Amino acid sequence: MELCRNETFGPVVALYPFSTEDEAVELANDTVYGLNASIWTSSPARARRLTARVNAGTVNINEGYASAYASYDAPMGGVKASGLGRRHGVEGLLRYTEARTVAPQAGRLGFEPPAGVPYEKWADILAGALKVMRKLRIK
Repeated sequence: MELCRNETFGPVVALYPFSTEDEAVELANDTVYGLNASIWTSSPARARRLTARVNAGTVNINEGYASAYASYDAPMGGVKASGLGRRHGVEGLLRYTEARTVAPQAGRLGFEPPAGVPYEKWADILAGALKVMRKLRIK
């Protein structure tokens, strides 16, 4: 059936019977797509248990789509073949950034050992200097 394992967009709902929670999760995850899923239950504990196992970018509880879509601070997007990355929320903003480290050398003490001093010995000297600076509250 077209609804079973393909992405369908539109006002359509596919319902499949299951006997156990494991079977329900297996049916939900048996697709190359993973944009949105819904779990309908009167048990909050069951909902939490199942949402942790369903592989979709958004998992709604007792709702189809609207509340998650309207949450601008919540990350939104699919998994598997349903897309890469997220939009909305911090995760959505971070997709446009690239983290990097900027580490200026402060003070006169360098990290390369002076000529003739082994790296291990220099590391001990630097660690000792740091301990002294902490005790003296030098920043």
